[in-house]
Amino acid sequence: MRNDRLRLAIQVVVYVVLYFATAWIFGPLFLWLGGYLLGNTGAVFFSALASNWLTLRIYENSHIVSLGLWLNRAGWINLGWGLIGGIVSACLVLLPPLAAGAAHLAPEPSEPPSAGTILFVMGLLALGAAGEELFFRGYGFQRLLASLGPYATILPVGVVFAFLHELNPNASPFGIANTAGFGILFGYAYLRSRDLWLPIGLHFGWNFTLPLFGVNVSGLRINVTGHEMTWTAGRLWSGGDYGPEASLLTSVVLVLLFVAIAKAPLRRQSSPLTDPPAETALCEPSPPSPS
Repeated sequence: MRNDRLRLAIQVVVYVVLYFATAWIFGPLFLWLGGYLLGNTGAVFFSALASNWLTLRIYENSHIVSLGLWLNRAGWINLGWGLIGGIVSACLVLLPPLAAGAAHLAPEPSEPPSAGTILFVMGLLALGAAGEELFFRGYGFQRLLASLGPYATILPVGVVFAFLHELNPNASPFGIANTAGFGILFGYAYLRSRDLWLPIGLHFGWNFTLPLFGVNVSGLRINVTGHEMTWTAGRLWSGGDYGPEASLLTSVVLVLLFVAIAKAPLRRQSSPLTDPPAETALCEPSPPSPS
């Protein structure tokens, strides 16, 4: 048992070190090539991909798809449910204030983005969601889940996910608390589906819907439609400059989203890292029958 825990600790530490070493080496290059948003997003995705690929090759002699990126019908179904959950939950946070007059949409002074810009932002946010889910729900998470169980894995990793968002602009304690809720939600989504498509869909659906309404995403301003959502309600409802992720409305919708994931007809995939190996029955000779 002690040797197993030591091996697990080494594997997870190597995984994390590889991620941050890759980001430290290649992050400045991505920033130089793509600017702040594209550079950071590209660095996160590339570092997550590299750290997962390397640890899988070193310890499991396996490929990146074994993390739960199977290109099959079940994966597309889970991705679809994730996108629906992320989009609908964001609308449940933002549409009621608009309907109640607590907020309204106003045109921004800058030029409205083109269709190409919208597609670029969509790709950027998809890359960011995939990169974060690959890192936080990838090899390290799945090894911990298999060895320590769901509670000892999903809750701490969700908290770490939130604390790393403290580096975002305008981060607030309430926003970090809700972000921890999202981190736990994404971990639970993986637990239910045993693939990464469901949490990626949830993550991307939420992140892409918020800019469509002209609100900040985790403190970042992304102009997509040429409109912004201005509030007459206070920070408790709007989330302030961090965006709706720091609002009480998001806390309520998070609870509903947990229930929805628990009830949704998801397709559970096989997971080489988290599922126990199938037991093979031993054939024993039957005792001789009396003559």
